[in-house]
Amino acid sequence: MSMRTLPLVFINLGGEMIYILEQRLRAQDTSEDNFEKGVWSEMDRKRVLKDIIGTMFSKAFMDELLKPQQLYSHRTLKTVLTRLAHASIMRLNPASMDRLYELMVMAFKYQVFLCPRPKDLLLISYNHIDTIRGFVKDAPIVLNEVDEAHRRIMEVYTPLPEAEFQLLRQTLLIFFQDMHVRVSVFLKDKVQKPNGRFALSTSGPVPHGVEVPGIIRVFDSRGREVRRKAFPAGGGSCPGPIRAGSLELHGDRVTVLGKNMYGVSQPGETHTAKGPAIKSDNSPNPLAKEELNLLARLMGGMEVQSRSAAESGFRINLFPTDKEEEEAETSGTPEESECAVIHIQAMQDVQASSELARIAGEFTDPAGGPEGPSGSKGDDLLAMMDTL
Repeated sequence: MSMRTLPLVFINLGGEMIYILEQRLRAQDTSEDNFEKGVWSEMDRKRVLKDIIGTMFSKAFMDELLKPQQLYSHRTLKTVLTRLAHASIMRLNPASMDRLYELMVMAFKYQVFLCPRPKDLLLISYNHIDTIRGFVKDAPIVLNEVDEAHRRIMEVYTPLPEAEFQLLRQTLLIFFQDMHVRVSVFLKDKVQKPNGRFALSTSGPVPHGVEVPGIIRVFDSRGREVRRKAFPAGGGSCPGPIRAGSLELHGDRVTVLGKNMYGVSQPGETHTAKGPAIKSDNSPNPLAKEELNLLARLMGGMEVQSRSAAESGFRINLFPTDKEEEEAETSGTPEESECAVIHIQAMQDVQASSELARIAGEFTDPAGGPEGPSGSKGDDLLAMMDTL
């Protein structure tokens, strides 16, 4: 497992999240529905993007993120990204956040698959940062933070050897291996199969500086080539090194790695289809909430807000209608709906139950407490995000 995977995962997933939120905010602002029209003004949209990007690329947060550490689990990473999405006046309910996280992960997974060589993972990150820089071009302070984060990422990852990038890519593939969520954009372009797996072409250019496969050489004991056999491999040579912002050939299609694919699509085309997804325990964990609040107070002071105060901001919906959003929130995953669970309570303490209910009401984190290979690090990031 690579100890340098977390910064790239966070930046690329955060970039995809900003793409989706920006597209949804524009869609709700230009909606034909009179009830939604004008809910999000241009000023509100810029404020949401500026607050999220400012929190994401703040110096204190990047200092903690760039430390060598193991990659978090899906549950912990979704907790951190949920806090990031709620860094502004916008609010997402658990059902919308689940859908948002699935879109982010599947988009980044597809971009990783398109990389001809492991080091091209940096190009995806650079393209995300370049697009994010355009969202905050009118905010000089936030723009400087993005530029500084870009410089530090280049400083950390450029000197790494090829073997480290290969290990980083393997860590990412392990992280993505159980994610097969169907996305309508990929299904429409026929790059994703009905079972959620990507259909990758075996043709196309090889990485720059790599020979096209198709020749078998046989050497003797002295290292001299004695015979050679050729076979058709279906690939071609690369015309030159692929740079940030360039086009990546994939079969008969052209894809820009890390660019915003939601800007040219309609709102209804960025939805995930119902199918196997990440099973997360959304039951509140009062102890974890108190630990996070304590860490936040120790690192700079944070006032614990109630659920009503957290939901006082604007609300964004990643579903076409409110009815579909309520159905997704109440239905749960297919695996959970197939079996019934019977809860038996042998003893009941009225005072303890009321106290737990009060603490659970203050618990605003839909993904529960952070769980992952480095739980303390996740606590530090969450507490730092709260102080920011």
